[in-house]
Amino acid sequence: MIFLTLTEQRFIQENSNADPHTLLLRQTDSNNVRVKVVAAQLVSRQKARFKLPNWYANPELVFPPALSVEQASSERTAAYKASLLNPGGAKPALVVDLTGGMGVDALAFSQQADRVIYVEQQTDLAELAAHNLPKLGGTNIDFPHQTEPGIPADRFLAQFTGPADWLYLDPARRDRQGGKVVRLEDCEPNVLDWYRPTHPTGWRQKATSVLLKTSPLIDIETVMRQLPDVAAVHVVSVDNECKEVLFVLTANAGPDVTLQTVNLRSTGADEFFAFRRTEERTAEVSFHDPMRYLYEPNPSLLKAGAFRIVAERLGLCKLAPNSHLYTSNELVPDFPGRSFEVLGSCKPDRKEVQSFLPEHKANLSVRNFPEATETLRKKLGIATGGDLYLFATTLFDNKKRILITRKPIHPSLLS
Repeated sequence: MIFLTLTEQRFIQENSNADPHTLLLRQTDSNNVRVKVVAAQLVSRQKARFKLPNWYANPELVFPPALSVEQASSERTAAYKASLLNPGGAKPALVVDLTGGMGVDALAFSQQADRVIYVEQQTDLAELAAHNLPKLGGTNIDFPHQTEPGIPADRFLAQFTGPADWLYLDPARRDRQGGKVVRLEDCEPNVLDWYRPTHPTGWRQKATSVLLKTSPLIDIETVMRQLPDVAAVHVVSVDNECKEVLFVLTANAGPDVTLQTVNLRSTGADEFFAFRRTEERTAEVSFHDPMRYLYEPNPSLLKAGAFRIVAERLGLCKLAPNSHLYTSNELVPDFPGRSFEVLGSCKPDRKEVQSFLPEHKANLSVRNFPEATETLRKKLGIATGGDLYLFATTLFDNKKRILITRKPIHPSLLS
């Protein structure tokens, strides 16, 4: 692996905001500074600045290539995953991270468990993790690659006698050509293979539970059909962008799976909403034209399919079966998503819409509407921006309408 001299570490800190490409053009190797090495470190560090702030702040770390930083968990999502390891308050004795990568998740696990084993098949990544993680406090992490470089998850698990409290698996979601894949059977390793009775890496004899990280695009219902041991599903968003879907597998999982949605926010309180699949199927929902307030669920709720239960539990009406927008006369301040005050509605007509917009600009969203956002924006002749929020949607009577709204003036929603 590449080690950085003290001079290179200082150079990186002094040029943390520099353009790496400009640096390559203007600088040549001198004074113990390898320009190509330093430029590559700057690219990776700049990608990690907000995603991995504690890593970014440590000058002693050596970063992997930028692609590995992009594929790594953020510190916030890693901390959330680690919080799932001790639901009853008991500290796990052993967690095995079978797809260690950059080591962000393994480090978070080490703060919740007595011991963590880090496994990674790429030797370069494994060597970097062994160098970096102790410098970040991960002194209770074992690195078996130090005696056997680059260990695939399958091979490690085949020789692992256990037992572990948890196995963690984040299968690679790229094919051999570098293209992105989503389905479990297309990822590496293929977790579905582990359910074959003759497969040597069957997890049930090796651990009490498994935490499986998947793409935010995964089909949740398909995975629950493929993996009979799913006990819970966690859909994790960060600042209204769905980042990952987590499956908790246990040998004694029941038929009624709990789905936990979370939206981790940079400002304001994090949003949580949990429900069972049977609750969603049996929830009773009323439909109504827009009332004083309008609600848009955060992406985690939509991904988890909490379309009916959120209305029943919070006393809301839906605008239409497939619109997934909600309304009420009284404000629900803790709704897990965005809330708006309705100022009016009109047909999707240029003149009618612009009569509400003196500056001819607004923030436009499309929900269950036949036209795409940008197509409709051009048709209505409005620019992006301003304090008004327009929702193009279909009401219960199948009429297409533009709802004109603004953020409600309410103390709990001003953050």
